[in-house]
Amino acid sequence: MAGKGRSPAWIEDRVSGADPGFMDAMKLAGRWVVVTGASSGFGAAAAVAFAREGCGVLLGARREDRLAAVVEEARAAGAMAAHARRLDVADTASVDAFAGWAREQAGRVDVLINNAGGAHGIDPVATARDADWEAMVQSNFLGLLRVTRAVLPLIPHHAGGWILNVGSVAGRTAYEGGAAYCGVKAGERSITKALRLELNGTGIRVGSLDPGMAETEFSEVRFKGDSTRASAVYAGVEPLQAEDVAEAMVWMASRPPHVCIDEILIQPTDQAAVHKVYRRC
Repeated sequence: MAGKGRSPAWIEDRVSGADPGFMDAMKLAGRWVVVTGASSGFGAAAAVAFAREGCGVLLGARREDRLAAVVEEARAAGAMAAHARRLDVADTASVDAFAGWAREQAGRVDVLINNAGGAHGIDPVATARDADWEAMVQSNFLGLLRVTRAVLPLIPHHAGGWILNVGSVAGRTAYEGGAAYCGVKAGERSITKALRLELNGTGIRVGSLDPGMAETEFSEVRFKGDSTRASAVYAGVEPLQAEDVAEAMVWMASRPPHVCIDEILIQPTDQAAVHKVYRRC
C-alpha cells in the first residue's frame, strides 16, 4: 500500500523506468483490422499501412473490382492475411453478413476503422436534393452505427482493441453548401463520444481522426465526376495525401493499451482553417 502523499509503486516503477513496458508501442503484427470504404482513398491507404505492420486486414466496400486490387497491394505490403467482401453500409443485411464473414475469417476484430462515407453535392439547403442528403446520412451516419453495432461483439475486451472513426474538419466547422455533410460529420463526433462513454471499463478504445483538405476521390464524388472542379479545390495547395492519414491511424492504433487518443485533427500546413487556405497561384 502506498504511503500518504506518495504515488502507488506501479506508477513510480513506470516513471523511473523500472517497468520496461511503459509507453512501449503496442505491437500490431498478428492483429486483425477491419476497414470499411476500403476500395480507395483513406480506406485503401489504411489497408496497406496496417498490412505493412503485419496485420491481417478484412476489407469492405461496394466496388469489388477495386477491392480486389487493394487486397493484392496489402498482400504485397506484408499482410498476415488480406481478404475482402462487398459491403454496403447503407444496408443492414449487408453489414450483418459482413460481420458474420469477419467472424468466420478471423474470429475477432482488434481494430475497426469506420471509414465509409463521403460528400455528395455542394448545394445550399434551399436547392439541395433529397438523394444527396440521404446518401450522406446513410453512409456517414447510419452506416457508422450499423457497422459498429455489428462488429462490436467481435472486439475483445481489455486487449487493446480500437474503434477508430474517420471524421472531418467539417464536423467541427460548418461552411456554405455543406449543411448535410457538416451535420453528419458533427454527428460522427457525437457518436464517437457516446461510444467512449458506453464502452468505458471494457478496455476498448474509441477515437476520431478528422482530416482537413486531402487529395483523394472525395472532391470528384462531391462534384459528380467533374474533374475540373475537383482539381480546382487543390490548386496551388499541397494537400494531405491518403497515406498521411493512414499513418496517423497506425500511430493511434499502436499506442499502449492504457492510452486512448480520443481525437486528432490533421490538416495540411497550407490549411489553417476551413476558410483559410494558402495558395501559391
